[in-house]
Amino acid sequence: MQRWRGLEHLPGGWGRCVVTIGVFDGVHRGHQALIGRAVGLAAAKGVPSVLVTFDPHPSEVVRPGSHPAQLTSLRRRAELVEELGVDVFCVIPFTVEVSRMPADEFVHEVLVDRLHVAAVVVGQNFTFGSKAAGNVDLLRALGQRFGFGTEGADLVTDDGVTYSSTYIRACIDAGDVKAAAQALGRPHRLEGIVVRGDGRGKELGFPTANLSTTRFAAVPADGVYACWFIHSSGRRLRAAVSVGTNPTFSGRERRVEAFVLDVDEDFYGQRVGLDFVERLRGMEKFDSVDGLLDQMHRDVAETRDILPLDDA
Repeated sequence: MQRWRGLEHLPGGWGRCVVTIGVFDGVHRGHQALIGRAVGLAAAKGVPSVLVTFDPHPSEVVRPGSHPAQLTSLRRRAELVEELGVDVFCVIPFTVEVSRMPADEFVHEVLVDRLHVAAVVVGQNFTFGSKAAGNVDLLRALGQRFGFGTEGADLVTDDGVTYSSTYIRACIDAGDVKAAAQALGRPHRLEGIVVRGDGRGKELGFPTANLSTTRFAAVPADGVYACWFIHSSGRRLRAAVSVGTNPTFSGRERRVEAFVLDVDEDFYGQRVGLDFVERLRGMEKFDSVDGLLDQMHRDVAETRDILPLDDA
């Protein structure tokens, strides 16, 4: 898969293509259906499939300070869409100037002049252009003028729930990582660099890998979780993960700390991931260190039951 940033340096002789457009944060089941349709249509037409996304999130440019929690980094997003068969992952830097571009100008300059689009596949609720004035009907009308097809795909629902990034963020914020995984089609992954902690876990016999996450990362609600620890080498290891402020020790800083089971290894400085499978309990303040240790042993035992090694 090719990865482009901007459209200034398209390959020479670039022909026509099928495009799908969106932020695609999470690459959830709804996104997967949309992308799959674009990839299939491109194959039928014998042209490349191009996924167009934006960075930073448009809401942060249009309404500074409103950046939603991020389900997937751009790097992770690219990995996921490549697995779906996309030929080109194109990131358009989203600026104030781009936000003010009228919808018809965006279509003419980006889709027609630059990408030579043969067809566009978007969700039925897709909006674009200045003040989100463009929609699927306008895109279809412009397609008739400029000679490309438009498909507005239905949203994916299950048991009355429409899968969307907003819904998944709400699930994660509530600690319902099972519901988030159902909508994503896989566990929610939190990525970060392992940094030094205060060493208290090691003193207690539970040494932890402390994750430093990005500013907008979608961190689940405070509590303890059974997770797969995704090592930088690709290994999957079982981990009991604490999210919160360590109230037993009057902590104030919110942290993500992973106790990796059955491994004596220092992960300091490595980029790792945590796949959140199940919430074990909420964050609690214990009256004594012994009470905390007893509960931690139970958390580890429960993590073993939830994550059998046969699944690794």
